[in-house]
Parts: sequence; structure tokens; C-alpha cells
Amino acid sequence: MISRDEFVSRFGGVFEHSQFIAERAYDDGFVGDELTVDRVHTALVAIFRAASPEERLGVLRAHPDLAGRLAIAGELTEDSKQEQAGAGLDRLSADEHARFTTLNTAYVEKFGFPFIIAVKGLNKDDILAAFETRIDNSRDEEFATATAQVERIALLRLTALLPER
Repeated sequence: MISRDEFVSRFGGVFEHSQFIAERAYDDGFVGDELTVDRVHTALVAIFRAASPEERLGVLRAHPDLAGRLAIAGELTEDSKQEQAGAGLDRLSADEHARFTTLNTAYVEKFGFPFIIAVKGLNKDDILAAFETRIDNSRDEEFATATAQVERIALLRLTALLPER
């Protein structure tokens, strides 16, 4: 069986800057000998869903703005950097970047956490359309949508780490 340190080292970043999820999954016995995408994702999601509302909000707040200041400064996690680049967010025009900045600011002011979307398979236009639609949601609707997106991002990241299902 994998050790706690090895499990946390390998899967602690699946939920952005929130290794407590992997630690608790291991400590609570959710991890078995078979490390498949489905099994690890189910374990991590169970811990995420059982976390307090404040902890889940912390996980949301750990995510970077899309095409935001961390991206410009080159301070994204490697996963976030690759995900945003895959959607073309590292190649925005000045006008597109200004639109993302305006939406990011308005979104964070309204909801208290950054706009989160699993960008794999999307392009900048898809992301902007989702942004402009979701900004009209209520806070409860958007909290639920953002947490579902975090779980999807975790699944995509695990699929890259554990290609078998």
C-alpha cells in the first residue's frame, strides 16, 4: 500500500493548493491498494464535500483568476498553467485580456471567490460565454457550480496522473 507521504505528494495538488483533502482521504481510510482514477477521485471528492463550508470556500479561493495576474507573473501552478494555455488564455489580445480582467474583478466582488471552470476542451470564447452567463447567478447557484467545476478539474488532473480508469 502507498504511504501517506507518497499519497499526499502525488495527489495533494489535485485540488488546487489544498493538500488537506489528500491527507484526510488517506487518514480516513478512503485509499486502498488500487489507485485508479475513479477510486481516488471518489475518495477526494468525498472529503471535499464533507469539508466545512469555510474549507470549501478556501479551496475555491485557492484557484487563480483565469488569465489573471498570477498568469501574467508566471506564478500559476504547473497544472493551472497547462490548463489555461490549452484553452488559449496565454495568447489573449489586449482587448480580450481587458475583458477577462473586468469579468474577474466583477465576479470576485459579487461572489467572493474566482470564476472557476474546467477549461479542457474549451476555448477563450467558450469561457467568456460561460463567464458572462454565470455572473448573473445567485451566490448559492454559483458556489454549487464552482464546486462542481473544482471536482471536474480534479478528475481531469487525476486522469493525467492515473491514465487507467
